[in-house]
Amino acid sequence: MVFARIRHWLGLGAREVPSVPDDQWARVEGRLPFLDFLPAEDRPRLRALALEFLAVKQFHGAHGLVLDDDMLLGIALQACLPILNIGLRAYAGWVGVIVYPGDFVIPRREYDEAGVVHEYEDEVLGEAWEGGPVLVSWFEGEAQPAGVNVVIHEFAHKLDMENGGVDGLPRLRAGMSRQAWATAFSEAYEAFCDEVDKGVETEIDPYGSEHPGEFFAVVSEVFFEAPSVLMRHFPQVYAQLRQFYGVDPAAREAMFAETAP
Repeated sequence: MVFARIRHWLGLGAREVPSVPDDQWARVEGRLPFLDFLPAEDRPRLRALALEFLAVKQFHGAHGLVLDDDMLLGIALQACLPILNIGLRAYAGWVGVIVYPGDFVIPRREYDEAGVVHEYEDEVLGEAWEGGPVLVSWFEGEAQPAGVNVVIHEFAHKLDMENGGVDGLPRLRAGMSRQAWATAFSEAYEAFCDEVDKGVETEIDPYGSEHPGEFFAVVSEVFFEAPSVLMRHFPQVYAQLRQFYGVDPAAREAMFAETAP
């Protein structure tokens, strides 16, 4: 069932924060099990932030995709997870979120060193434009690509862009050291690229080896979805992200592992 408030969330009506019944929250969050890595007291704050996000951003379905309430809530919860302790101001300066039914193609044009233009079509799962919209793909159920969180990835890029461009160095929180960040990330990135180049089957998406900015976005996905994996492979990167995002998901994941039958 699509509620009338969809008009607000799509930017077609007044900017009011909608209410969501408990059973709907439970249904949507049940599809995002990594949210359990947040302390229980943080869940209401994440929900409130997601509703604020929906009230100020404009959503559009591409290629005829019809956006329903659950889809919008799911995207908003994931988009707001990285900024739970940073604030919605980190996503200021743009309003659009475009959702595609599965992966999509973006025309590219590049110049080589000789000045020759090369045009091609790039098949992607998402893209964030500096000063512009965020484009994400939507997959139903088992169609979701394994080990990939498109929403967290693209919104990590938006945080990266706060500091100018996509270079893997976002605007750090007060008290954080740029040098410590640069050392942790550069050493991890070089080690990761070396593994990928050698054909090692990595637990972390090899796409992160494409560029330092992609590495930041990929390890941000892992930080929230599989924190123990990041802790095991790149503990110094995990420590930096723990300071930056202000949460410690590995601690909660370890707690669940200890209490599992």
